[in-house]
Amino acid sequence: MDILVCVKRVPDTEARIQIGDDGRSIDPSGVKYVVSPYDEFAVEAALRTREKVGEGQVTAVSLGDDSSQETLRSALAMGADRGVLLKGEVTMDGLSTAKVLAREVEESNPALVLVGVKAVDDDQQQVGPMLATLLDRPCVTGVSEFEVQDGKLVCQREVEGGSEVVEVELPAVLSITKGPFEPRYASLKGIMAAKKKPLDTKEVDVPEPALVVEALEPPPEKEAGRIVGEGPEAVPELVRLLREEAKVL
Repeated sequence: MDILVCVKRVPDTEARIQIGDDGRSIDPSGVKYVVSPYDEFAVEAALRTREKVGEGQVTAVSLGDDSSQETLRSALAMGADRGVLLKGEVTMDGLSTAKVLAREVEESNPALVLVGVKAVDDDQQQVGPMLATLLDRPCVTGVSEFEVQDGKLVCQREVEGGSEVVEVELPAVLSITKGPFEPRYASLKGIMAAKKKPLDTKEVDVPEPALVVEALEPPPEKEAGRIVGEGPEAVPELVRLLREEAKVL
């Protein structure tokens, strides 16, 4: 069973972000970039599914510039068979991204498409469902675990108080969230092998985005805390401030 996994290059969640000179993007200098963590769950899910089925190919696909090759090499080092870089401008518009990915899926026609439930840089959770809609394929979002059974997928989604089981026919699109698919570490052998695995680059036309970033601003500085007193005598003043200033009572 052929599986296509969509991966995105994002700033490390531990990175200290600075706004660029244009006021609309981040300054990339000194920022470490990684595979979006939820996409790593998707890669691991693809690898385990291929291993369990016993056949097929895992292809990692990323939209971006040449720097996204590093992201794809990370997926190849984990165990993906090939990588495809869709060379084009990344935007905040999830639909533009989904349209580019849909063209690649239609060309390669994998039985299963996996995406991370969200990218940690924009947190939109849009691309997976949009991609499935464009492809006219069933979609299950927020999947923590799934199995292939008799040509269909049995998916588990964590809900309040328990788990929800959803069954869909293949071909399908799943968005993967944190769960049992804990990403494996790339071994030295895997890292060396990744350098020899095929990584194709395709120039793509990204549709004009309907969603654009007009400006970025740092979060406001937090006000300094205040000590209103000590012991029970401070309670009346604290209650007054919570009622009149914080307005939470």
